[in-house]
Amino acid sequence: MEIRRINENISVSAQITAKDVAGIAAAGFRSILCNRPDGEGADQPTYAEIEAEAKKHGLDFRYQPVSSGNVTDQDSEDFAQARQELPGPVLAYCRTGTRCTVLWSLSQSTKRELPEILSMTKAAGYDMYGVARRIVNGGRTPVDDGDAHYPVVIIGGGAGGIAVASSLKARRPDLNIALIDPADVHYYQPGWTMVGGGIFEAETTAKTMGRLIPKGVKWIKGGVAFFEPKNNVVVLDGCRVIKYDRLIVAAGLKLDWGGVDGLLGTLGKNGVTSNYRYDLAPYTWELVKGLKEGKAVFTQPPLPIKCPGAPQKAVYLSADNWRKAGTLKDIDVQFMNAGGVLFGIKDYVPALQSYMDAYGVGLNYHHNLVAVDGPNRKARFEVNKPDAETEVVTVDFDMLHVTPPQCAPDFIKVSPLADDSGFVDVDQATLRHKTFENIWALGDVANTPNSKTAAAARVQAPVVAENLIDDIDGKSPTAVYNGYGSCPLTVERGKIVLAEFGYGGAILPTFPKWLINGTKPSRLAWLLKEQILPPIYWKAMLRGREWLAKPEKISVKR
Repeated sequence: MEIRRINENISVSAQITAKDVAGIAAAGFRSILCNRPDGEGADQPTYAEIEAEAKKHGLDFRYQPVSSGNVTDQDSEDFAQARQELPGPVLAYCRTGTRCTVLWSLSQSTKRELPEILSMTKAAGYDMYGVARRIVNGGRTPVDDGDAHYPVVIIGGGAGGIAVASSLKARRPDLNIALIDPADVHYYQPGWTMVGGGIFEAETTAKTMGRLIPKGVKWIKGGVAFFEPKNNVVVLDGCRVIKYDRLIVAAGLKLDWGGVDGLLGTLGKNGVTSNYRYDLAPYTWELVKGLKEGKAVFTQPPLPIKCPGAPQKAVYLSADNWRKAGTLKDIDVQFMNAGGVLFGIKDYVPALQSYMDAYGVGLNYHHNLVAVDGPNRKARFEVNKPDAETEVVTVDFDMLHVTPPQCAPDFIKVSPLADDSGFVDVDQATLRHKTFENIWALGDVANTPNSKTAAAARVQAPVVAENLIDDIDGKSPTAVYNGYGSCPLTVERGKIVLAEFGYGGAILPTFPKWLINGTKPSRLAWLLKEQILPPIYWKAMLRGREWLAKPEKISVKR
């Protein structure tokens, strides 16, 4: 007998025998719930035998038989009532444990979010994706076969989603497209570093979603609950069903603020800030201006994160301001990096290291932020150096700039679209899903081994658009993505190290070296970041104008 724990109150198992009951009692269970009808199998003991043995060991017992493959709405309600009445922890059993897990999942539909239910049951060894639609529908069997159908559905109204919608419309103006996103506002997130450095105003980085979604694209304002790729279905919160012929996933990343103990309660106060949130970037600038002496700590979590250079950009711009104000000598600046190098592409490291040295920044590698005590101005880090045991260190601070841990959204992680790391599993060249041929992904949520930046999404959008149109026309994909990403590292106000690279760390400069040498700080690169890239983002990328982003074509040998 193998007992599988779902949580501290409920565990499930396959068929048990009377001989197992003593061990169940010894394991601390107080009740047994039988969900298997008598007589399903020739070797199956009756529930009465189990019940008699349970009473001998002081355990409560409940017989709630449920037919295999036919869990009704009433069954889930009865299970919830039994769970409420029985003292816990409870062991529920059936033939394999699956039925019990389905009943528990449905009974939790009004108490927990779908991703949490799917994660808990998956950890116990049971895949509940087959009943996801019922869970989203409050545990009840949905009767809706589909609210709408579109030839193309796009998930996500961020940079990648709107860009690919515009690129598709530029190629096929009559193509019927729906874009699903619950947000009212779209943000130019690369600008938040500049807000935190006192260069941009936060308001310039935000526009209403309705102004940006391309003309002729249907905006469905809602959140995705889960996918049914075998049925070409997306189910929204509230169990609204959207059908598609082809699907594009551009859902971005989840910022896991709760992944650092104590962080949520102190963000925006006690000297704790982050340029990764629209409302906090101005607080970064407020702290920088106000700090005259003390310790400023900047963190970077394990990859993947949005724009891997952004955490150190905050360091450079802050230190440059303090240097110009004459206060840098009185401020201890520390960069706590969970990784083992300053930047992943070695060609750019010498220039970046020279600035860290010039600013006197302490570089602390393999340091991952795990807890923050805002009122007492203390941050705790786990230090995981190679070939060494994990250490825990506590650092005092007067200012703490946090880059939060990041991961794929929950509804992606638990879906059939995801790989083992939780990201959408696509071919890195064509951006087409490896299993479902009518699905593509781009932007931060794809599992491509490139840097997750807006510049990457700018180049990926035409690739997806081109290959999707090829698919509509009955052709094989003709466009390839080379892994291009760009990270304009703002090493001081007025100068940038423009890192541009692709798969395998290949350097992929947009401009000739005599114009912008990306490995050196450049004033022209600063002009590009400050004055040219924002209009390109709003007026070109999001409108299907593929300036310097025409997709590479698959070369055919003759």
